[in-house]
Amino acid sequence: MDLHLHIIAFDIPFPPDYGGVIDVYYKIKTLSEAGVRIHLHCFEHNRKPEKKLDELCFSVNYYPRKNGIKTQLSLKPYIVGSRISAELERNLLNDQYPILFEGLHTCYLLKDRRFAKRLKIYRESNIEHQYYFHLFKAGRGIRNKTFFFIESLRLKHFQKYLRYADFMLVVSEEDRKYLKKLFPEKNVRYMPSFHKEDGIFMKEGSGSFALYHGKLSVPENDQAAKYLIDQVWESSMPDLVIAGQNPDPTLLALVRSKKNIRIVANPPEEKMFELIRDAHLHIMVTFQPTGLKLKLLNALYNGRFCLVNEHMVAGTNLAPLCLIANKPEDLREKAMNCFGEEFTEEMIHARLMHLEGTYSNKKNCKELLNLLFLRHEKNISTR
Repeated sequence: MDLHLHIIAFDIPFPPDYGGVIDVYYKIKTLSEAGVRIHLHCFEHNRKPEKKLDELCFSVNYYPRKNGIKTQLSLKPYIVGSRISAELERNLLNDQYPILFEGLHTCYLLKDRRFAKRLKIYRESNIEHQYYFHLFKAGRGIRNKTFFFIESLRLKHFQKYLRYADFMLVVSEEDRKYLKKLFPEKNVRYMPSFHKEDGIFMKEGSGSFALYHGKLSVPENDQAAKYLIDQVWESSMPDLVIAGQNPDPTLLALVRSKKNIRIVANPPEEKMFELIRDAHLHIMVTFQPTGLKLKLLNALYNGRFCLVNEHMVAGTNLAPLCLIANKPEDLREKAMNCFGEEFTEEMIHARLMHLEGTYSNKKNCKELLNLLFLRHEKNISTR
């Protein structure tokens, strides 16, 4: 079947180097390999148009974000209002293909009556108002904290637009339960994030350091890194490497006096992959149990041992693959015990067997295609 699909992305999904765009990019890649003709719509901000996307998509359109003061003062959430585009509307109205809305950021048109008969899929990556409230608590400075708090309120109010989606695809069971309770009449399905899974990259044996990685400019990740430095990692422990994009100066200053902690700022993709493979232990904590933490999935597919807190695996089936501790002293103890173990071939096999059941891109692509295909067949039969 000649299957076309519009995907509205909140950002340019290449390179796939942070949470949300990882899901978008590898979803596009997997759908394209399955023969879907993708019409991609991207909002530009700090990224440039990417030729790689032209190779995967039938068409690619770029739209500037509206970042002025008028957008800031709107009653609409800033992440939504800055992504309203008349050109996007015209492009979507040129045909009757299904539309996949990536994140609440892109959902302004869900309520538009001109799209009432279109198949509209909402792809959730977070319960956004909860996420922004946690950013408010973790944020620095009155200006940032005020923005995050107001944005949280606006997002909670805007959430009602989701009733106009035909079905919702969510990244964790906790988020599925939340949205199903809010919209009991809706088809809300659990579909884990798409990710890079091109082979087996876990290494047997042991490494000499622990790793925390993430987009360090995100307040949640900055908070987690500082927590590990201040409350968990002692001077008698093996080296801890903290790697990621755009670390804050206060984070850089915090490690200057730490002989066994270092920051690798803005590593290229190859360097990050090397760090993930070579680390003996991946240590990750989060203070909000929403969404699926893609850095954990990345570590499980490519790295050795993973030590996390309970929030990190909430709503997933990944807990059996991880060491779990919540208090600083328990994290320290389990980390030290882990450095005395070898990562074995049997552990690799058991992990892959577990992951393949839920987190296979091909399996989840097939499920998404079935949803699109069944609806498409229904429309054909009623013409």
